Amino acid sequence: MAARIERLVTSGVFTLDGGTWEVDNNVWIVGDDEEAVVIDAAHDARAIAEAVGDRRLTAIVCTHAHNDHIDAAPALADLTGATIWLHPADLPLWRQTHPDRDPDRHLTDGQVLETAGADLTVLHTPGHSPGAVCLHDPGPATVFTGDTLFQGGPGATGRSYSDFPTIIASIRDRLLTLPPETKVLTGHGDATTIGAEAPHLEEWIARGH
Repeated sequence: MAARIERLVTSGVFTLDGGTWEVDNNVWIVGDDEEAVVIDAAHDARAIAEAVGDRRLTAIVCTHAHNDHIDAAPALADLTGATIWLHPADLPLWRQTHPDRDPDRHLTDGQVLETAGADLTVLHTPGHSPGAVCLHDPGPATVFTGDTLFQGGPGATGRSYSDFPTIIASIRDRLLTLPPETKVLTGHGDATTIGAEAPHLEEWIARGH
């Protein structure tokens, strides 16, 4: 059975560099009737656990370690027994939110996470943060981009641990090379496709953010 993709929107705050912003986050649940993985456990562990239901949650995969994407991860792991996965380059950011609890496993570029009919290939896409990753499943032609690529452009790079030329290189070399029909499921807001975003690369570079 092929995996299905469900979206849960949770609300909370994003805090970095002394600022705080109200945000709505996309929590992605990928799986079948038996098991699932969660991509980005944001804000509300109980709401996420309820959405997973009686399925076995095998992993909580973090696209990056900004607090709004990981704040519910330890609590969700405690509720479900799932393991938390994060790219090690984002450990300094993770420890700003969870100083007493490290992730359970490290994500590596090219690694494939298999669950319930989904094969999620890890693409290391630094720029929004040093350890930002995207997860590509070629079967349903879908890529989960976290805060690396949105409808209308790249993720923000105006804060600590971020870099605009690096995120542009990540998008150009790792994402825009995917088939144009690939659906882009983002960390906030609406979905888009690689084909819809690719023509705007030079415009983003000229805009510089």
